[in-house]
Amino acid sequence: MRLVGTVKYEYMGKLSSIMLGLMIILLIVTMFTGQTIDGASASRWLKIPGTPISFQPSSFAFLMLIIYLCRYLTKKITRERLPIENVMYIFGPILLVFVLVAKDNGSTALMILMVSVIVLIIGQLHWKYIAGFISASFVSIALFLLIALNTNMIGGNRVHTWMSRIETFTSSKAKSADVDDESVKAKNYQVMQAKAAIVHGGITGMGPGKSALKQMLPQSASDFIFAVIVEEYGLIGAGFLISMYLIMIVRIVMIASKMPAFFGSLLVLSLGVMIFIQLAVNIAVAVNLIPVTGQPLPLISYGGTSMLVTYMQLGIILNISSRIQIYDEEGMGKKQSIVEINDIA
Repeated sequence: MRLVGTVKYEYMGKLSSIMLGLMIILLIVTMFTGQTIDGASASRWLKIPGTPISFQPSSFAFLMLIIYLCRYLTKKITRERLPIENVMYIFGPILLVFVLVAKDNGSTALMILMVSVIVLIIGQLHWKYIAGFISASFVSIALFLLIALNTNMIGGNRVHTWMSRIETFTSSKAKSADVDDESVKAKNYQVMQAKAAIVHGGITGMGPGKSALKQMLPQSASDFIFAVIVEEYGLIGAGFLISMYLIMIVRIVMIASKMPAFFGSLLVLSLGVMIFIQLAVNIAVAVNLIPVTGQPLPLISYGGTSMLVTYMQLGIILNISSRIQIYDEEGMGKKQSIVEINDIA
Protein backbone atom coordinates (compact mmCIF):
# COMPACT_ATOMS: atom_id res chain seq x y z
CA MET A 1 0.00 0.00 0.00
CA ARG A 2 2.83 2.39 0.88
CA LEU A 3 4.67 1.53 -2.34
CA VAL A 4 1.61 2.16 -4.53
CA GLY A 5 0.92 5.34 -2.59
CA THR A 6 4.25 6.81 -3.73
CA VAL A 7 3.40 6.46 -7.43
CA LYS A 8 1.51 9.37 -8.98
CA TYR A 9 -1.97 8.27 -9.91
CA GLU A 10 -1.63 10.06 -13.26
CA TYR A 11 1.12 7.61 -14.21
CA MET A 12 -1.14 4.70 -13.34
CA GLY A 13 -3.78 6.15 -15.62
CA LYS A 14 -1.34 6.46 -18.52
CA LEU A 15 -0.15 2.87 -18.04
CA SER A 16 -3.62 1.44 -17.45
CA SER A 17 -4.22 0.43 -21.07
CA ILE A 18 -0.92 -1.49 -21.18
CA MET A 19 -1.56 -3.14 -17.82
CA LEU A 20 -5.11 -4.03 -18.81
CA GLY A 21 -3.82 -5.66 -21.99
CA LEU A 22 -1.35 -7.68 -19.92
CA MET A 23 -4.10 -8.78 -17.53
CA ILE A 24 -6.29 -9.88 -20.45
CA ILE A 25 -3.43 -12.04 -21.72
CA LEU A 26 -3.07 -13.59 -18.25
CA LEU A 27 -6.83 -14.27 -18.16
CA ILE A 28 -6.55 -16.11 -21.47
CA VAL A 29 -3.60 -18.12 -20.13
CA THR A 30 -5.62 -18.94 -17.00
CA MET A 31 -8.41 -20.39 -19.13
CA PHE A 32 -6.00 -23.07 -20.39
CA THR A 33 -3.50 -23.52 -17.54
CA GLY A 34 -5.44 -22.29 -14.49
CA GLN A 35 -5.19 -24.23 -11.25
CA THR A 36 -7.46 -24.92 -8.29
CA ILE A 37 -6.41 -24.42 -4.65
CA ASP A 38 -7.88 -25.30 -1.26
CA GLY A 39 -10.37 -27.72 -2.78
CA ALA A 40 -12.01 -25.10 -5.00
CA SER A 41 -13.78 -26.43 -8.08
CA ALA A 42 -12.90 -23.49 -10.34
CA SER A 43 -9.53 -23.02 -12.06
CA ARG A 44 -9.10 -19.34 -11.17
CA TRP A 45 -5.46 -19.29 -10.08
CA LEU A 46 -2.32 -18.89 -12.15
CA LYS A 47 0.95 -20.21 -10.76
CA ILE A 48 4.18 -18.27 -11.21
CA PRO A 49 6.67 -20.69 -12.83
CA GLY A 50 9.45 -21.87 -10.53
CA THR A 51 7.69 -20.66 -7.39
CA PRO A 52 4.92 -21.92 -5.10
CA ILE A 53 3.13 -18.59 -5.55
CA SER A 54 -0.25 -18.47 -7.28
CA PHE A 55 -2.64 -15.56 -7.82
CA GLN A 56 -5.99 -14.69 -9.36
CA PRO A 57 -5.55 -12.60 -12.54
CA SER A 58 -9.25 -11.70 -12.45
CA SER A 59 -8.77 -9.49 -9.37
CA PHE A 60 -5.95 -7.50 -10.99
CA ALA A 61 -7.85 -7.32 -14.29
CA PHE A 62 -10.84 -5.87 -12.42
CA LEU A 63 -8.68 -3.13 -10.88
CA MET A 64 -6.90 -2.28 -14.13
CA LEU A 65 -10.19 -2.16 -16.02
CA ILE A 66 -11.62 0.40 -13.60
CA ILE A 67 -8.48 2.58 -13.76
CA TYR A 68 -8.59 2.35 -17.57
CA LEU A 69 -12.27 3.36 -17.70
CA CYS A 70 -11.68 6.33 -15.41
CA ARG A 71 -8.79 7.52 -17.55
CA TYR A 72 -10.66 7.09 -20.83
CA LEU A 73 -13.80 8.81 -19.54
CA THR A 74 -11.64 11.73 -18.40
CA LYS A 75 -10.14 12.09 -21.88
CA LYS A 76 -13.42 11.84 -23.79
CA ILE A 77 -15.87 13.58 -21.49
CA THR A 78 -16.47 16.56 -23.81
CA ARG A 79 -17.81 14.39 -26.64
CA GLU A 80 -21.60 14.36 -26.84
CA ARG A 81 -21.53 11.69 -29.53
CA LEU A 82 -18.93 8.99 -29.34
CA PRO A 83 -17.70 7.56 -32.63
CA ILE A 84 -17.84 3.80 -32.99
CA GLU A 85 -14.13 3.36 -32.20
CA ASN A 86 -14.54 5.10 -28.85
CA VAL A 87 -17.61 3.02 -28.03
CA MET A 88 -15.47 -0.05 -28.64
CA TYR A 89 -12.67 1.32 -26.48
CA ILE A 90 -15.11 1.69 -23.58
CA PHE A 91 -17.44 -1.28 -23.90
CA GLY A 92 -15.06 -3.68 -25.65
CA PRO A 93 -12.67 -4.10 -22.68
CA ILE A 94 -15.59 -4.44 -20.24
CA LEU A 95 -17.21 -7.24 -22.23
CA LEU A 96 -13.88 -8.94 -22.93
CA VAL A 97 -12.88 -9.05 -19.26
CA PHE A 98 -16.41 -10.11 -18.31
CA VAL A 99 -16.40 -13.03 -20.76
CA LEU A 100 -12.92 -14.21 -19.74
CA VAL A 101 -13.77 -14.09 -16.03
CA ALA A 102 -17.35 -15.41 -16.20
CA LYS A 103 -16.42 -18.96 -17.20
CA ASP A 104 -14.87 -19.76 -13.81
CA ASN A 105 -15.97 -16.87 -11.59
CA GLY A 106 -19.51 -15.74 -12.25
CA SER A 107 -19.90 -13.57 -9.15
CA THR A 108 -16.74 -11.58 -9.90
CA ALA A 109 -17.82 -11.20 -13.54
CA LEU A 110 -21.18 -9.76 -12.46
CA MET A 111 -19.40 -7.41 -10.04
CA ILE A 112 -17.15 -6.25 -12.88
CA LEU A 113 -20.21 -5.51 -14.99
CA MET A 114 -22.03 -3.74 -12.14
CA VAL A 115 -19.10 -1.57 -11.05
CA SER A 116 -18.27 -0.70 -14.67
CA VAL A 117 -21.80 0.58 -15.26
CA ILE A 118 -21.61 2.66 -12.06
CA VAL A 119 -18.27 4.11 -13.20
CA LEU A 120 -19.79 5.04 -16.57
CA ILE A 121 -22.64 6.81 -14.77
CA ILE A 122 -20.30 8.68 -12.41
CA GLY A 123 -18.04 9.47 -15.37
CA GLN A 124 -20.91 11.32 -17.09
CA LEU A 125 -21.15 9.11 -20.15
CA HIS A 126 -24.35 9.83 -22.06
CA TRP A 127 -27.26 7.80 -20.74
CA LYS A 128 -28.18 6.36 -24.15
CA TYR A 129 -24.84 4.58 -24.39
CA ILE A 130 -25.20 3.20 -20.88
CA ALA A 131 -28.77 2.04 -21.56
CA GLY A 132 -27.67 0.39 -24.79
CA PHE A 133 -24.78 -1.33 -23.05
CA ILE A 134 -27.00 -2.64 -20.25
CA SER A 135 -29.52 -3.97 -22.77
CA ALA A 136 -26.80 -5.64 -24.82
CA SER A 137 -25.31 -7.14 -21.65
CA PHE A 138 -28.62 -8.68 -20.59
CA VAL A 139 -29.10 -10.21 -24.04
CA SER A 140 -25.52 -11.54 -24.07
CA ILE A 141 -25.84 -13.06 -20.58
CA ALA A 142 -29.17 -14.68 -21.46
CA LEU A 143 -27.68 -16.13 -24.65
CA PHE A 144 -24.63 -17.40 -22.75
CA LEU A 145 -26.81 -19.12 -20.13
CA LEU A 146 -29.04 -20.63 -22.80
CA ILE A 147 -26.08 -22.11 -24.67
CA ALA A 148 -24.23 -23.25 -21.53
CA LEU A 149 -27.26 -24.98 -20.00
CA ASN A 150 -28.52 -26.70 -23.13
CA THR A 151 -25.40 -27.51 -25.15
CA ASN A 152 -21.77 -28.56 -24.71
CA MET A 153 -20.41 -25.69 -26.77
CA ILE A 154 -18.94 -23.95 -23.70
CA GLY A 155 -16.85 -26.60 -22.02
CA GLY A 156 -15.78 -26.42 -18.37
CA ASN A 157 -18.23 -23.67 -17.43
CA ARG A 158 -19.73 -23.41 -13.96
CA VAL A 159 -23.21 -22.31 -15.00
CA HIS A 160 -24.79 -25.42 -13.48
CA THR A 161 -23.05 -24.58 -10.19
CA TRP A 162 -24.46 -21.04 -10.29
CA MET A 163 -27.96 -22.29 -11.04
CA SER A 164 -27.72 -24.84 -8.25
CA ARG A 165 -26.74 -22.13 -5.76
CA ILE A 166 -29.60 -19.90 -6.87
CA GLU A 167 -32.10 -22.76 -6.69
CA THR A 168 -30.80 -23.73 -3.24
CA PHE A 169 -31.11 -20.14 -2.05
CA THR A 170 -34.64 -19.68 -3.37
CA SER A 171 -35.79 -23.06 -2.03
CA SER A 172 -34.42 -22.25 1.42
CA LYS A 173 -36.36 -18.98 1.39
CA ALA A 174 -39.60 -20.62 0.28
CA LYS A 175 -42.13 -21.17 3.04
CA SER A 176 -42.88 -24.63 1.70
CA ALA A 177 -39.24 -25.76 1.88
CA ASP A 178 -38.77 -28.94 3.88
CA VAL A 179 -36.05 -28.10 6.40
CA ASP A 180 -35.75 -31.77 7.34
CA ASP A 181 -34.97 -32.85 3.78
CA GLU A 182 -31.42 -34.26 3.82
CA SER A 183 -30.70 -33.04 0.28
CA VAL A 184 -31.72 -29.52 1.25
CA LYS A 185 -29.53 -29.69 4.34
CA ALA A 186 -26.55 -30.87 2.30
CA LYS A 187 -26.88 -28.07 -0.26
CA ASN A 188 -27.39 -25.46 2.46
CA TYR A 189 -24.60 -26.74 4.71
CA GLN A 190 -22.41 -23.64 4.41
CA VAL A 191 -25.27 -21.23 4.96
CA MET A 192 -26.73 -23.25 7.85
CA GLN A 193 -23.36 -23.37 9.63
CA ALA A 194 -22.87 -19.63 9.07
CA LYS A 195 -26.30 -18.83 10.50
CA ALA A 196 -25.62 -21.14 13.45
CA ALA A 197 -22.34 -19.33 14.13
CA ILE A 198 -24.09 -15.95 14.08
CA VAL A 199 -26.80 -17.15 16.45
CA HIS A 200 -24.19 -18.75 18.72
CA GLY A 201 -22.30 -15.48 18.99
CA GLY A 202 -25.27 -13.55 20.34
CA ILE A 203 -24.76 -9.99 21.53
CA THR A 204 -21.29 -10.15 23.07
CA GLY A 205 -19.76 -13.19 21.34
CA MET A 206 -17.82 -16.18 22.64
CA GLY A 207 -14.50 -14.36 22.80
CA PRO A 208 -11.45 -14.14 20.49
CA GLY A 209 -10.39 -17.55 19.20
CA LYS A 210 -13.26 -19.34 20.94
CA SER A 211 -15.40 -20.05 17.88
CA ALA A 212 -17.00 -23.48 18.22
CA LEU A 213 -18.25 -23.72 14.63
CA LYS A 214 -15.23 -22.34 12.77
CA GLN A 215 -13.81 -25.81 12.08
CA MET A 216 -17.14 -27.04 10.72
CA LEU A 217 -17.74 -24.02 8.49
CA PRO A 218 -16.20 -24.37 4.99
CA GLN A 219 -14.20 -21.33 3.84
CA SER A 220 -14.41 -19.90 7.36
CA ALA A 221 -11.26 -17.82 6.81
CA SER A 222 -12.44 -16.24 3.56
CA ASP A 223 -16.00 -16.37 2.21
CA PHE A 224 -17.68 -16.79 5.62
CA ILE A 225 -15.23 -14.92 7.84
CA PHE A 226 -17.98 -12.48 8.85
CA ALA A 227 -19.98 -15.29 10.48
CA VAL A 228 -16.91 -16.29 12.51
CA ILE A 229 -16.38 -12.67 13.57
CA VAL A 230 -19.98 -12.47 14.79
CA GLU A 231 -19.60 -15.74 16.72
CA GLU A 232 -16.41 -14.61 18.45
CA TYR A 233 -17.19 -10.92 18.96
CA GLY A 234 -20.99 -10.89 18.83
CA LEU A 235 -23.28 -8.31 17.31
CA ILE A 236 -21.31 -5.62 19.13
CA GLY A 237 -18.12 -6.62 17.32
CA ALA A 238 -19.95 -6.93 14.00
CA GLY A 239 -21.47 -3.49 14.47
CA PHE A 240 -18.04 -2.04 15.24
CA LEU A 241 -16.55 -3.66 12.12
CA ILE A 242 -19.34 -2.38 9.88
CA SER A 243 -19.00 1.10 11.38
CA MET A 244 -15.27 1.07 10.55
CA TYR A 245 -16.08 0.16 6.97
CA LEU A 246 -18.68 2.93 6.79
CA ILE A 247 -16.18 5.46 8.14
CA MET A 248 -13.72 4.37 5.44
CA ILE A 249 -16.35 4.72 2.71
CA VAL A 250 -17.41 8.16 3.98
CA ARG A 251 -13.78 9.22 4.05
CA ILE A 252 -13.34 8.03 0.45
CA VAL A 253 -16.35 10.09 -0.63
CA MET A 254 -14.93 13.14 1.17
CA ILE A 255 -11.59 12.74 -0.62
CA ALA A 256 -13.37 12.52 -3.96
CA SER A 257 -15.43 15.64 -3.22
CA LYS A 258 -12.32 17.66 -2.30
CA MET A 259 -10.20 16.49 -5.25
CA PRO A 260 -10.32 19.18 -7.98
CA ALA A 261 -8.92 16.95 -10.74
CA PHE A 262 -11.74 15.03 -12.43
CA PHE A 263 -9.65 11.91 -13.04
CA GLY A 264 -8.56 11.73 -9.41
CA SER A 265 -12.07 12.31 -8.11
CA LEU A 266 -13.60 9.73 -10.46
CA LEU A 267 -10.91 7.17 -9.64
CA VAL A 268 -11.37 7.55 -5.87
CA LEU A 269 -15.14 7.12 -6.14
CA SER A 270 -14.75 4.12 -8.44
CA LEU A 271 -12.32 2.36 -6.12
CA GLY A 272 -14.65 3.11 -3.21
CA VAL A 273 -17.52 1.51 -5.12
CA MET A 274 -15.38 -1.60 -5.71
CA ILE A 275 -14.58 -1.94 -2.01
CA PHE A 276 -18.15 -1.24 -0.88
CA ILE A 277 -19.79 -3.74 -3.23
CA GLN A 278 -17.31 -6.46 -2.31
CA LEU A 279 -17.84 -6.07 1.44
CA ALA A 280 -21.61 -5.76 1.02
CA VAL A 281 -21.74 -8.99 -1.01
CA ASN A 282 -19.61 -10.89 1.53
CA ILE A 283 -21.76 -9.81 4.47
CA ALA A 284 -24.98 -10.45 2.54
CA VAL A 285 -23.87 -14.02 1.80
CA ALA A 286 -22.97 -14.65 5.44
CA VAL A 287 -26.43 -13.59 6.66
CA ASN A 288 -28.16 -15.43 3.78
CA LEU A 289 -29.52 -12.39 1.95
CA ILE A 290 -28.11 -13.53 -1.40
CA PRO A 291 -26.81 -16.84 -2.81
CA VAL A 292 -23.26 -17.98 -2.02
CA THR A 293 -20.80 -16.12 -4.26
CA GLY A 294 -17.29 -16.63 -2.92
CA GLN A 295 -16.33 -12.96 -2.49
CA PRO A 296 -13.80 -12.11 0.27
CA LEU A 297 -14.25 -9.50 2.98
CA PRO A 298 -11.81 -6.63 2.23
CA LEU A 299 -8.77 -6.41 4.54
CA ILE A 300 -9.93 -9.38 6.64
CA SER A 301 -10.51 -12.51 4.55
CA TYR A 302 -7.63 -14.90 3.98
CA GLY A 303 -6.23 -14.66 0.47
CA GLY A 304 -3.11 -12.97 -0.82
CA THR A 305 -4.54 -11.73 -4.12
CA SER A 306 -7.57 -10.09 -2.53
CA MET A 307 -5.46 -8.48 0.19
CA LEU A 308 -2.89 -7.19 -2.30
CA VAL A 309 -5.53 -5.69 -4.60
CA THR A 310 -7.24 -3.99 -1.64
CA TYR A 311 -3.88 -2.56 -0.53
CA MET A 312 -3.35 -1.25 -4.06
CA GLN A 313 -6.79 0.37 -4.05
CA LEU A 314 -6.14 2.08 -0.72
CA GLY A 315 -2.64 3.09 -1.82
CA ILE A 316 -4.06 4.85 -4.89
CA ILE A 317 -6.70 6.56 -2.75
CA LEU A 318 -4.04 7.75 -0.27
CA ASN A 319 -1.91 9.06 -3.14
CA ILE A 320 -4.83 11.06 -4.51
CA SER A 321 -5.65 12.33 -1.02
CA SER A 322 -2.08 13.59 -0.59
CA ARG A 323 -2.37 15.53 -3.85
CA ILE A 324 -5.33 17.62 -2.65
CA GLN A 325 -3.09 19.92 -0.58
CA ILE A 326 -0.68 20.29 -3.50
CA TYR A 327 -3.53 21.37 -5.78
CA ASP A 328 -4.67 23.88 -3.14
CA GLU A 329 -1.16 25.34 -2.81
CA GLU A 330 -0.92 25.67 -6.60
CA GLY A 331 -4.23 27.50 -6.78
CA MET A 332 -6.10 24.58 -8.33
CA GLY A 333 -8.44 24.00 -5.41
CA LYS A 334 -11.60 24.47 -7.48
CA LYS A 335 -13.29 21.72 -9.48
CA GLN A 336 -12.14 21.59 -13.08
CA SER A 337 -14.41 22.64 -15.89
CA ILE A 338 -15.09 20.21 -18.72
CA VAL A 339 -12.73 22.16 -21.01
CA GLU A 340 -9.92 21.97 -18.45
CA ILE A 341 -10.51 18.25 -18.00
CA ASN A 342 -10.16 17.63 -21.72
CA ASP A 343 -7.05 19.80 -21.99
CA ILE A 344 -5.01 17.92 -19.36
CA ALA A 345 -6.28 14.39 -20.06
